[in-house]
Amino acid sequence: MNKITTLFLDIGGVLLTNGWGREQRQVAIEKFDLNKDEINDRNSLIWDTYEAGKLNLDDYLDFVVFYQKRDFSKKEFTDFIMAQSQPLDGAIEYFKTLKKERGYKIIALSNEVRELNEYRIEKYKLNELFDFYISSCYVHLRKPAPDIYNLAFDTAQISKSEAVYIDDRLPYIEMAIKLGITSLHYTGVESAQAYFKNI
Repeated sequence: MNKITTLFLDIGGVLLTNGWGREQRQVAIEKFDLNKDEINDRNSLIWDTYEAGKLNLDDYLDFVVFYQKRDFSKKEFTDFIMAQSQPLDGAIEYFKTLKKERGYKIIALSNEVRELNEYRIEKYKLNELFDFYISSCYVHLRKPAPDIYNLAFDTAQISKSEAVYIDDRLPYIEMAIKLGITSLHYTGVESAQAYFKNI
């Protein structure tokens, strides 16, 4: 293996809980007494567009939740969405330490919606970890499309032999491996510690 200089790191499922995934929507459905089938159906129709940065949060919520009158406000619902983001034990600290010790460049390679991404960056001071962001909401591409992985390497100006891609979702890892990218299927800090101990 050539010398590793760069890590491409997912955010949701690696550093933080998923921002607005299936589990978070289910909690919202129960809390706000929403129709599960309607919410999930409407979300599935528009999610790809929203995650690719082609729609803002206000329009997303109008389509998925506020297509009819509710007894709660959009601000209440938005605040609830943001509050679902929580740090995963020790992950941010571990990768900050790894970056400091080894001098790695660390780049976000993540499917994230804009407003939630920006909230998470500010709330958890992710700019202290990441050098820059290849986030779906900024580049209008989503994993597992090969183009977003290729864009990440083109932007970083490195070869595939210099990087490790880290994600908790196996289908995204499978695509990266198919593209010739060294990858780590992340299952917690311990999986990363074991991996980097040997390189």
